[in-house]
Amino acid sequence: MPKPISRTFAALLLGASPLVLSACSESNAQEADRFAAVQISAEPLADGVAVLFGAGGNIGVSYGPDGTVLIDDQFAPLTDKIQAAVKDLGAGPVKYLINTHWHWDHTGGNENLGQSGVMIMAHDHVRDRLIKGNDNVPPAAPEALPVITYHDGIKLHLNGDEVHVQHMKHAHTDGDSIVFWKKANVMHMGDLFFNKVTLPFIDLSSGGNARGILAAAEKALTMADDDTKIIPGHGPMATKTDLIAYRDMMKTVIAAVEKAQGEGKSLQEVKAMKPVAQWDVNPDAFIKGDAFVEAVYKSLQKPFHAEDHQH
Repeated sequence: MPKPISRTFAALLLGASPLVLSACSESNAQEADRFAAVQISAEPLADGVAVLFGAGGNIGVSYGPDGTVLIDDQFAPLTDKIQAAVKDLGAGPVKYLINTHWHWDHTGGNENLGQSGVMIMAHDHVRDRLIKGNDNVPPAAPEALPVITYHDGIKLHLNGDEVHVQHMKHAHTDGDSIVFWKKANVMHMGDLFFNKVTLPFIDLSSGGNARGILAAAEKALTMADDDTKIIPGHGPMATKTDLIAYRDMMKTVIAAVEKAQGEGKSLQEVKAMKPVAQWDVNPDAFIKGDAFVEAVYKSLQKPFHAEDHQH
């Protein structure tokens, strides 16, 4: 996998125009113009719970008498549109924000929301990585940083529901969280789950690991039932059946790569085996077969203890 994601990662995933894709190299004003055509659409999921789709990671929304909670916030130029979509749901102003991980297409609106007084929450590593930035993303402004962080998870009692936020170690990154509304039976998996639009992106440079993504899918399946509505980080809404298929794909590919490594096969030899061919079907996917195989191959070269991922 190349350098860590740029702030246009989700635009690639969602098939946005080339104009949007070049936004990371533009000034703020030019960047705002690039996102001008993006529309935010809402889909109600349960009483007081909805999902917003736009040009970035899918956004979960909980709203009611205790205030509006967002799960992720896409890109900074979209904040006004996101707030308008929240208002159209009949919800009050955003009061709380949970980041599922640190990538810019999920945290780009943090500064705007933080400046307006929104309480930002995330895993410890999300705050750490936002502070540091990387080659593509500058260090975040103080207003963009989570002010409440956790190591294993946190439980929120808001809008008549219990919101369980649970850390999944070394998966898509080292700071991923699953967010589950117990009463509404809605789960937001962030980029632990890419549904139908691309093969998974494993950010090795941010502590990601293929086995952690598999462990997270296994954990999520213990929390879900046949009626659970699952919000993926990218792609359309999903069911438990979709997540089972995703889990099975991860399990199959990891096993194939692990077996090949045990036989002494090089990365190039494993790529030539095309172990993900049956799932590598979207020509516009952000992550295609060879990139995914490489990430799995390199993941398996790193130590990983499954017992550390049980909560």
